[in-house]
Amino acid sequence: METPITIIGAGPAGMTAALFATHTGAKVRLIDGNERVGRKLLVTGSGRANLTNQHMDANLFACADPAWMKTLLGQFGHAELIAFLESIGVLTYSTPDGWCYPVSESAQTVVEAFDNALRLAGIELVLNTKVTAIRSDKQSYSLTLDSGVVLNSERLIVAAGGKAYPTLGSRGELFGSLKALGHTVLPLTPALAPVTCDMTPYKKMLGVRLDARASLYEGTTLLAETTGNLIFNEWGLNGPAVMDLSHHISARSGAKLELRLNPLFASELTLRTLIARQRSTPTPLRILLGAVLPPKLPPVLLAKAGFSMDVKINELNDAQIGKLFRLLTALPFKVTGVRGFEYCQVSAGGVPVSEVDPLNMRSRTAPNLALVGETLDVVGPCGGYNLQFAFSSGAVAGTKINN
Repeated sequence: METPITIIGAGPAGMTAALFATHTGAKVRLIDGNERVGRKLLVTGSGRANLTNQHMDANLFACADPAWMKTLLGQFGHAELIAFLESIGVLTYSTPDGWCYPVSESAQTVVEAFDNALRLAGIELVLNTKVTAIRSDKQSYSLTLDSGVVLNSERLIVAAGGKAYPTLGSRGELFGSLKALGHTVLPLTPALAPVTCDMTPYKKMLGVRLDARASLYEGTTLLAETTGNLIFNEWGLNGPAVMDLSHHISARSGAKLELRLNPLFASELTLRTLIARQRSTPTPLRILLGAVLPPKLPPVLLAKAGFSMDVKINELNDAQIGKLFRLLTALPFKVTGVRGFEYCQVSAGGVPVSEVDPLNMRSRTAPNLALVGETLDVVGPCGGYNLQFAFSSGAVAGTKINN
């Protein structure tokens, strides 16, 4: 009998690879340590499943070679993913900023659609089973299971993930086997993670949510900059604006880093115009700041600037107003690190993309082996980019595994 193609990991990349592999007429076996498929998909997008982005851009991914990502997405990009999802019963819509969600607003319905598609395709599901080691005799692969059973497979797709959400089964346990098969394995670090900071100057901001431009500095060097929503917590900052910077922080353990927030990135001119109009009046400055900022922020800003809470705009000179705007557009936060793997959405590190062919996701080192999803060192920004990469890499690997 034909030895089935074996796929390790029933997350977004593995499930997609399995379905596309069946389109080639192959028998497919899908192994996962959880009791059901798609466990990690259930928590994406805060349970809503932010599946992709209308503005998908290969240049926004952090990986060893942006041209590699462009090649991959050129084969299976946003439009192809939307069509595929519809084919298995998942309808989507897009927010004004391009983020795409299921119409159901539920990751649960997406997982159920995948589960149904896998079963209709006749894929052998081996669940509640972990692969603990992969070995090769250059003709086929032997997979040691946690039960002690050894399975053989001539063609193998590894979609076992990184270390994000370890409680859902991703612990990076197969990277040792991939290294033994000849691959480089870069250290795994949290990415798309909340950022920890010294929040002493901002204790009164707890719970405040706002849109801001976030700039990460090491000394005077700007490392990266993003714009998006964030929320103040007792331990630091959370939300896309800072999560998109977190892999830079993880990669620089022990470095002196500073985060500078600009909550006026879209309203500075508006505020300057308002202040100019009120310049000669006894209007309290906090009232003018409150026109464009959440109510908890003006008192904190006034205290940091050394002004009284009731200072009037006509009591300040131009130099003092200039000082205020410099602070407003670059609020400083001393970065202490990022929260751990249990809080991050993906992990950075793993196998560099340069060791995999983007035309088929095959290993350049080991024959008949494909690597997909978080097994590879790829980090996209918040907004559906990482799930798009998982689906794209799985679709290409599944389609080409028989070639």
